[in-house]
Amino acid sequence: MNIEPIIHRETAHRLARRALFSFILTFVLSRVFVLLIMSKEMPNLYFFLHGTHVHHLNYGIFLLAAVGGYSIFRRPIGRTAEITALLYGVAMGLTFDEFGMWLHLGGSYWQRASVDAVIVVTALFGLIAFARSLKRFEARHFGAFIVLLTVLAGFGVVLYTTSDRLGDMMGPTLHDLEAASSP
Repeated sequence: MNIEPIIHRETAHRLARRALFSFILTFVLSRVFVLLIMSKEMPNLYFFLHGTHVHHLNYGIFLLAAVGGYSIFRRPIGRTAEITALLYGVAMGLTFDEFGMWLHLGGSYWQRASVDAVIVVTALFGLIAFARSLKRFEARHFGAFIVLLTVLAGFGVVLYTTSDRLGDMMGPTLHDLEAASSP
């Protein structure tokens, strides 16, 4: 009699919550470390290769490649799937924190496109993590969906208008701080 152990496959919702957690944590810590390094409140931890600053989006890209390959070829389950989801969130956080630099190579770290991209990715993770499955979506949920969509659209407009003003106020200071921290 061959009894195979029962293996609980993680749901996408549970894994997305873990990825969301590590994504937000990584983004916040990345921004804090960059600010502390640029303001010379902590040692310069940047990695330079032959005088070239290797940005942390590169670490994220390599980690994304490793996590993606591992996920496809090993198909992790249980606790391993949870750790893989956490690492995926870290990789996404490192990569999307510098999204603006994808668009404008050589541009400033403080590009608004990076924060916008993080907000979009966070919203997508959040929807996957906390939304009801489509099978369980009922007519009574449609009203809540419309309200949520309206609120998110309004938030987007407020974010867009206020971040331009905030950028005008803080942008020059952040750019000066970035220029002063270069080797």
